[in-house]
Amino acid sequence: MILIVDSGSTKTDWCFVSHKHTTHIIHTKGINPVVQSQEEVRQTIEVDMEVEARQKAINLNDVDQIHYYGAGCVADKTHIIGQMLRNVFHKNAAITIESDIMAACHALCGNKEGLVCILGTGSNSCLYDGQKMTLHTPPLGFILGDEGSGAALGKLIVNAVFKGLLSQQLCNSFKEETQLELSDIINNVYRQPAPNRFLASLSQFAARHIDNPDIEQLVIMNFEQFINKNLRQYISSGATPVINAIGSIAHYYSIQLHKAAKINGYTVGKILKSPINGLLEYYKMTL
Repeated sequence: MILIVDSGSTKTDWCFVSHKHTTHIIHTKGINPVVQSQEEVRQTIEVDMEVEARQKAINLNDVDQIHYYGAGCVADKTHIIGQMLRNVFHKNAAITIESDIMAACHALCGNKEGLVCILGTGSNSCLYDGQKMTLHTPPLGFILGDEGSGAALGKLIVNAVFKGLLSQQLCNSFKEETQLELSDIINNVYRQPAPNRFLASLSQFAARHIDNPDIEQLVIMNFEQFINKNLRQYISSGATPVINAIGSIAHYYSIQLHKAAKINGYTVGKILKSPINGLLEYYKMTL
């Protein structure tokens, strides 16, 4: 049995595959060892996932290959994920751990070259040659970067609401729908865990009011900032200006992504809400 794991900051998909058929997909909270404590990561892998697997009668000892793709899988954090996986699965299982951007590469492009983007809770991008990343712009996280993401869109909306950049009607709608005062937002961003998830949750306000031109412009602005600050170096190196994107923000705001791309001389290629189906296709030949 092969286990393919796709873990973002908000949710994790655990896909158990055998004999070219998906046997089960279970879901847990997101995992990101850069912004979460080791205890939070351990709880999700060693408790939450194991409980879900047991409920679906999945024998974890049958897993002999684990392909883990995750947010925050940087060089000094992968050992945390690896050790916790070994605490749960058969000690002889072969484990590969790669970043979420490589999950996007494999799901969107397979073995072909392309410009690959993640536009979900956070954002990321790279130039992919069909086997490896050849160029990568560091996203810098939701405080310093993550343009184009749900967290960045949430920040733009909060800024526009509380600085009076939207109509009074929209500002009132935001407060009524979210039931949040400024003090609540400050508390969630500066004093509570997972502020990136909290800000990304506020981006849903844009989806409910996307017909309003001011709201749509915020979404387009978010994508334009992503394009201008993250993708320019790839085009300068000779890459084709075709944006392949994965993630909920790319999926739900695809019309606005197309508009932002066109304004800046790009086109949009493949868009996927989640990488898991693309990853299944990628690994079919190994099953």
